[in-house]
Amino acid sequence: MKEFKLDTTPKISTGFITPDNYFENFSERVMLQLPEKEAKVLSIFQNKKSVILMVAAIFIIALLMPKLFSSLTKTTELDDSSIESYLTYQSNVSQYDIINLLDEEDIEALKEEVAIGNDMNINVPSDTN
Repeated sequence: MKEFKLDTTPKISTGFITPDNYFENFSERVMLQLPEKEAKVLSIFQNKKSVILMVAAIFIIALLMPKLFSSLTKTTELDDSSIESYLTYQSNVSQYDIINLLDEEDIEALKEEVAIGNDMNINVPSDTN
C-alpha cells in the first residue's frame, strides 16, 4: 500500500471561491434584504382559545351537576323508620305525648292500617288441663 501524506499530496480544489470582502459586508447585505414589515406572530392557542374555554366550562358544569341535583332532590319529609327510631330512643317522650299530638285524621289512618279492637280475630290458646 502506498503511504499517504496529507501535507505533501496535491489538494483538489472544490471549485468554489468566495469574493473578496464577502464576509465583511455580509451582515449589512442581509439586513437590507430583510422585509421592513415584521411578520405577524400568531399564537398556537389563539384560534383554539374559545374551544379551550368551552371545554373548561363543560368540565366545570359536569363537576357541579351531582351537587346541583343532590340539593334539588332533598326533601324535608322523613320516612317512617327514621321517625320510629327517633321516638324509640327518646326517653322523655311518652306514648301519651304522642297520642295528644295526633289529629283525628291521623287516628283514622292508624285505624285503617292497624286492626284495633273487635275486628281482629285473635285465637288465644286456652288452658284446658
